[in-house]
Amino acid sequence: MLILLPPSETKRPGGTGAPLRLDALALPTLAAPRTAVIDALVALAADEDAAARVLKLSERQRGEIADNAALRTAPGMPAVDRYTGVLFDALDAATLDGTARRWLGAHVLIHSAPFGPVAALDRIPPYRLAAGVSLPGLAPLRRHWAGAVTEALAAAAPRFVLDLRSEAYAALGPVPAGVPTAYLRVVTEGADGTARALNHFNKHAKGDLVRTLAHARPRIASAAGFVKWATDAGLTVRPGAPGELDLVV
Repeated sequence: MLILLPPSETKRPGGTGAPLRLDALALPTLAAPRTAVIDALVALAADEDAAARVLKLSERQRGEIADNAALRTAPGMPAVDRYTGVLFDALDAATLDGTARRWLGAHVLIHSAPFGPVAALDRIPPYRLAAGVSLPGLAPLRRHWAGAVTEALAAAAPRFVLDLRSEAYAALGPVPAGVPTAYLRVVTEGADGTARALNHFNKHAKGDLVRTLAHARPRIASAAGFVKWATDAGLTVRPGAPGELDLVV
């Protein structure tokens, strides 16, 4: 099973060791589109006012432009530790043991805007770029990434993909046709039995789910297999819209 996670807007600063190495990231066929986005971000960072406007930054956030300027030289940090926010705080990867973290590294890709999908333990620098931003001199990120990411996922040939990304990031790299996949939505049931999508608790539930998976390390090769595992683990997962599963919380 391969799990696709969205990134977070908030990130932990700093890092240790060597700077970004594109040849060390998962899905190495994405080297060219990764290089193009990094080059565009570094170039944009040279003009702080333009960068603030394009990236839609407030005055308080302008300091993050320096992160983009240093993309090639800043020390790295495992992606699953770099991101903060509701989902990653619930996952709390830093408190997992080595076996669980290695499982994350082998089974989880986090879909970033500048680097595309990266493995959970791939080392990345801090950055500022969201899925909906259009960078000067580059096609809109959806057009820039979608085909290349889909091809890279096809080449990886996962037996089953559990897609936990937001719709904005799923659009940056649709799962290829022919690869068994399920898009997971987090819902709650109203008094009348109607399912209602959640926002904050959506992210928290996804983080909890991935942490539980990292502890259990099940062998899952289909949507039906995931539903069975989830049921055995005390979770409520059921079929939703076509191609989707609902996690009821």
